[in-house]
Amino acid sequence: MKYNSEEEFLKNYDSSIFDKLSMTSDICLISVSDVEKKDYRRTNGKIMSILLVKRDDYPYKDKWCLPGGFMEPKNETLEECAERILKKETNLSNIYLEQLYTFDNPKRDPRLRVVSCSFVALIDKNLLEEPINKNASWFDVTLLNEENNVSTIVLDNGEETLKIEIDRKLQEKTTDRYEFISKTNTLAFDHDIVILSGIERIRNKTNYTDVVFNMMPELFTLGELQQVYEVILGKKLLDPAFRRIIKDKVVKTTKMKTGEGHRPSYLFKYKR
Repeated sequence: MKYNSEEEFLKNYDSSIFDKLSMTSDICLISVSDVEKKDYRRTNGKIMSILLVKRDDYPYKDKWCLPGGFMEPKNETLEECAERILKKETNLSNIYLEQLYTFDNPKRDPRLRVVSCSFVALIDKNLLEEPINKNASWFDVTLLNEENNVSTIVLDNGEETLKIEIDRKLQEKTTDRYEFISKTNTLAFDHDIVILSGIERIRNKTNYTDVVFNMMPELFTLGELQQVYEVILGKKLLDPAFRRIIKDKVVKTTKMKTGEGHRPSYLFKYKR
């Protein structure tokens, strides 16, 4: 059938000829924050954590997952959906989010065809002003050494320990692109894979952006900043190498951090 105008085409257009699908936004909130120190003479250590929520309905009832939900297709963008869902499921708001990846495995949701646009953010959970909902919990992250192209992540919230194993299959050698396949399906949907993807995205961005400063307080010591870099990158940094990394990113102030059982240290701030 031929149409004489765009208006006529849209008036007669039959959208039922296409299969329906739904879109969701899933949020991977990664925190690097202080570990309680056991010796007053030592500085706090740092640990990585991820925020999970427990599902209270099927599918995957009583399983942990990332905060996420369906987008309202007529009046909401994916980022607006992420902000709304984050507030609803965790009570957190005003957090910088950036798109991570689109996950489109046809079998990722047993209910219907669902495509997920995931978001990632790096924060310090100790600086958040709002308390999280009762069904949400911060899980400390331990990244075990990768063996035979299998990445292992252990999540622990003090009451429950979850183990994730992800198979990495090389898809494109020239770009070092991998396909992630969950061997454990520990979390609901494909959120095991989303978490590993989020950690690797933040780790990569730490090497070439200032993303780390999204979760630093206004004033900090170089030792505290170095600990954050080391936790995210998963390796110890030599002091001279670290100084080269941050020399153009920070400004030394006249203030000092004192009273913690060790030598006073100058405080620095982010050079915006």
